[in-house]
Amino acid sequence: MKPQTTRKPAQPIKLFRFRPSGHCHRVELFISLLGLPIELIDVDVAGKAQKTPEFLAMNAFGQLPVIQDGNVTLADSNAILIYLNGTYGDSRWLPQDPLGAAEVQRWLSVAAGLLAFGPAAARAARLFNAPFNADEASGRAMRLFDVMERVLAKSPYLAGATPTLADIANYSYIAHAPEGGISLTPYPHLRAWLAGIEALPGFVPMVKSPVPM
Repeated sequence: MKPQTTRKPAQPIKLFRFRPSGHCHRVELFISLLGLPIELIDVDVAGKAQKTPEFLAMNAFGQLPVIQDGNVTLADSNAILIYLNGTYGDSRWLPQDPLGAAEVQRWLSVAAGLLAFGPAAARAARLFNAPFNADEASGRAMRLFDVMERVLAKSPYLAGATPTLADIANYSYIAHAPEGGISLTPYPHLRAWLAGIEALPGFVPMVKSPVPM
């Protein structure tokens, strides 16, 4: 799979991000896998820069990531993945047949639900003192990983034999689950899946966050 597309934006895509965010990383990762030019703009989350009137004009929810692609401004990481694929990608990442598209959408829903309130929440509670119950989030994460382990025992990627947006949307927070105190050691197929994504041409890693003692 080549990290490129036949169409390129006239200017680099601006990505407003918070580096430790898996939501931001999934967008950065997909832009890199597509071989598109990118301008990374770090937002001062601690200083509440995402709540200023200027930022709220881009995303009324005051959340990251946000992209600007020419005259297009778009928020929400999964929505951004769909936009980028429709504009610059192809059916490798989001199949056009109804069943294939549904399989990918299923895992995008997981990324917005079970993943966000499982490993992502456990990590946020541990690293950033976010108001989540870390034990409950860890339990959800392990139940999710049990399911994914069974799926990946039968298929190298979540929605089939090749990587799709399903994998991109779920990778970052699973790769960094140990930062939330969740070991990946019991999940060999999950770890092999992570390694498969990391071997893709154009892969860029997410910044590692120091884990508090």
